[in-house]
Amino acid sequence: MKVVVLLSGGMDSVCALYHAREAHEVVAAVSFHYGSKHNDREIPFAKWHADHLGIPQIVIPLSFIGEQFESDLLEKGGEIPKGHYEEQAMKKTVVPFRNGIMLAIAGGFAESKGANGLIIAAHSGDHAIYPDCRQDFMGAMGEALRLGTYAEVELLRPFISMSKADIVRRGQELGVDFSKTWSCYVGGDTQCGECGTCVERREAFLLAGVPDPTVYLSASPLPPRPQA
Repeated sequence: MKVVVLLSGGMDSVCALYHAREAHEVVAAVSFHYGSKHNDREIPFAKWHADHLGIPQIVIPLSFIGEQFESDLLEKGGEIPKGHYEEQAMKKTVVPFRNGIMLAIAGGFAESKGANGLIIAAHSGDHAIYPDCRQDFMGAMGEALRLGTYAEVELLRPFISMSKADIVRRGQELGVDFSKTWSCYVGGDTQCGECGTCVERREAFLLAGVPDPTVYLSASPLPPRPQA
């Protein structure tokens, strides 16, 4: 199958790119610049991996999100909260309907490039705070992509039954250089180690039993996972 991969430059999407290359013909990787605090840190890593694999990368600007939407993840937003990824406070970093917007654009792009598959690296833990990562939404969005394109573009989620630790293990098998991925929502020169995405990243390497090559500003003890 010819596929397009959504590639942010984070560890999940980078692993999905390497994973996709084994099973499909990857015609392009798509990154979106939507005005987040960390876009300028992660997108260069997306390019590095796409170039490394010889896969064309396109960056699509979505400046209207940064200008018109409300989220602490955006440059104009408030401080990124510290704590576990699943904490209620992390909901302040949700960009409304971000996945819906990006998938719709990527679906049109995929059909334009002759692809009939679209890969997103959603995993089993994403649904905790993201409505547009949950099964009901993804099922409906996948059906919309299929019905709304002549190519009947299929939405593929190869990691949906996997944990973040599982993705780390899979990335190690695929030879992914995790030092060239970015998770931190704060978006400074060095990943902070304390925001929700940094905590999730650090926890994933620990649970996977894989050495974490990431340099963090803080290596303080990980907070407990919140009670369900």
